[in-house]
Amino acid sequence: MRPFIHVNCAMSADGKIAGSDRKQVRISSEEDKIRVKNLRKKYDAILVGVGTVIADDPHLTVRGLDYDTNPIRIVMDPHGRTPDNAMVLNDSAPTVIITSRECSREWDCEETIRFDGNPKLAEILETLAEDIGIESILVEGGGETIASFFREGLVDRYTVFVGGLVIGGRTAPTPADGDGWAAEGGIDLVLQDTEVLGNGVVLTFEPIKNEIL
Repeated sequence: MRPFIHVNCAMSADGKIAGSDRKQVRISSEEDKIRVKNLRKKYDAILVGVGTVIADDPHLTVRGLDYDTNPIRIVMDPHGRTPDNAMVLNDSAPTVIITSRECSREWDCEETIRFDGNPKLAEILETLAEDIGIESILVEGGGETIASFFREGLVDRYTVFVGGLVIGGRTAPTPADGDGWAAEGGIDLVLQDTEVLGNGVVLTFEPIKNEIL
């Protein structure tokens, strides 16, 4: 069994999640920020790729809300690029680093899980479920990490806040970034809900499973 996977992100009205320099741009409204913190409370873990850690240095906690326990933080970092002073390594919550056996880096974190070669996400998720007991994960980015979950047919729910701004830029990242990979027609999504939050709207989709390999 693998954990339930919920992908959540924010994008501009023209479909960008950051500027061309891949630095964070404020997209979410204040109302959406509260939604995300409340959403985090519902999941066993929050997962991001190392690119998000380097670009944004996120806490990945529910700080500011009346809540005692933060979810486990998971960083996908196959080449050991997570800085030692990254906020995701502070003592606010346990952190798990996913890396390769070829990586010799050590971090001051709860656990480092190492895999041989280039494992499929499904193998990583099964390990997280069996070894740590994680049953649900909120995936928050970045674009290439999100794309990898869609590509392997592992997304169970997808929510995206569409903010009232245009970022522009041919090379600015999108929610499903990286090399093109979708089959003809793409991945079908069924719209489940919409909610206006400040100067933007949250769209909730459930994918129609069609694994892309």
